[in-house]
Amino acid sequence: HQFYKWFAELESAMKSETEEKYRLYESTLEERVNTCDGILQQVDDTQNLFEELQSLHSSVAIKTQTLHDACDQLLVEKQRLIGFAEALRSRLNYFDELENASTSFYSQTMNIGNEQFLPLLKRLDDCILYVENNPLYAESAVYLVKFRQLQSRALGMIRSHVLSTLKAASSQVQAAIRGSGSGKNAVTEGVEASLIYVRFKAAAGELKPVFNEIESRSSKKEYAQVLSECHSLFCEQRLYLIRGMVQQRISEFAKKEALPSFTRSGCAYLMEACQFEHQLFAHFFPASASDVSSMAPLMDPLCTHLYDTLRPRLIYEGNIDSLCELVDILKAEVLGEQLSRRGKSAAGLRPILQRILADVLERLAFCARTHIREGIANFRPSDEDLDYPGKLERSTISSANMCMLVTTQTCMRHGTDHWRKQFRACQSYITAWNLRFLLD
Repeated sequence: HQFYKWFAELESAMKSETEEKYRLYESTLEERVNTCDGILQQVDDTQNLFEELQSLHSSVAIKTQTLHDACDQLLVEKQRLIGFAEALRSRLNYFDELENASTSFYSQTMNIGNEQFLPLLKRLDDCILYVENNPLYAESAVYLVKFRQLQSRALGMIRSHVLSTLKAASSQVQAAIRGSGSGKNAVTEGVEASLIYVRFKAAAGELKPVFNEIESRSSKKEYAQVLSECHSLFCEQRLYLIRGMVQQRISEFAKKEALPSFTRSGCAYLMEACQFEHQLFAHFFPASASDVSSMAPLMDPLCTHLYDTLRPRLIYEGNIDSLCELVDILKAEVLGEQLSRRGKSAAGLRPILQRILADVLERLAFCARTHIREGIANFRPSDEDLDYPGKLERSTISSANMCMLVTTQTCMRHGTDHWRKQFRACQSYITAWNLRFLLD
């Protein structure tokens, strides 16, 4: 019994020792399995986390793209709003300019000589043009009226400045003429020409930029009207300076010279004076010099004086030869040669010269008709006119006597022999005529 017990214990101990190794191995395996299960669980958890992270990344990417698109849209909208604001500001600048222009033009220190005047005037014109082209803008009509009021004020300042400057220049020239003691002589003579043209050009030189600016905008009716007024003011002052001198010279020609010579001298002198005036006018108004009508207020009175001086003498001129000579002078010399040679500078004289020529032709036609009527159609011969051959004999004797007188004077100069030869020739001449009348 003890043996079995011992054997059982021994067998149990041996079995226990053998199983312990396997239990330890089993325990180790179970631990490894548990560890692997834990790792697998962590891997699964990590995979789940990565999947969740990928989902979140996709969501963030979508939101980022949406935000990026929204930013791009906002940037485009910003640029559009900036462009709109700038466009609005550029449009409002024309309206905002009203206050600046009003302040400047109504300032006591603003005048034509101010360097800001012409740029302000140009800006004002731009504002008027813009408001006119956009009549649908709010209160555009009100702004247009106010802009035009400022423009009228500015143009009025220009008129006043031009008038005062031209008068001052004329006063300087007159003072210089009085100081030189030359009086009112011809405008083309040395000192007077220098005073009347060079001094006037220097005194009124500050107006040239203003005139150029007005001419550059003469396509607008307001500036065209101002330019026309400037032409008139300029011509008035020039006429005030030279009218007396021109009239005096033409009167001197009329007193000293015969009608044909006076016509030739008067036209030539007036052409020369008009050429100088045209050159001076072209200096101040280069764009308007080609328009002959621009100088009409100056040319017409000068031409009218020549016409008024010539016409009374033409009316009383009854010599057909003199009238024919006048026609030749006016057509060939004055209108044909001199006027063509001087070109546009004397083109303003053409109407009055053609008028003078028409009067001469009318007077010539009247005198010719009168001569034909009285000397031919209504001619009544007298007894003396019908006394043939006595009239021819008397005419021959008169011619012979004249021949004898001339021959006698010639012989007194050349000697007796020459006198005898000439006397015999005259006797032969008289005898031949007497024989002819007797035979007839």
